[in-house]
Parts: sequence; C-alpha cells; structure tokens
Amino acid sequence: MAKIQAAQNRMFKNVFVCKKCGTKIKADSRKIIELKVKCRRCQRKAFRAIKKGK
Repeated sequence: MAKIQAAQNRMFKNVFVCKKCGTKIKADSRKIIELKVKCRRCQRKAFRAIKKGK
C-alpha cells in the first residue's frame, strides 16, 4: 500500500503530544523548542513529537 505524502504531512507534520496528559496539538516546532506553547488541558509546556505508525 502506497503512502500519500500529503496525507502523511497532515497527520504527522508539526503535531506534538503532551508528556503529561497525552493531548495532541499542532504547533510550529520552533515554538515548542522555545517553550511558547502550553497544553490546552494541563497547561504544561513539555511536549514530544508524535510517533509515526508503520
């Protein structure tokens, strides 16, 4: 099954997951690194990149 690049970008590009509560958020990676983005649910600033499935 072929992977469509546009769909991969929509699902995984600039998507991060809160390390405490697991909420997904779309934000620029530079803002995540500079700690300018807060989680909507728990107000933390610790995020990780979303993991791509196989």
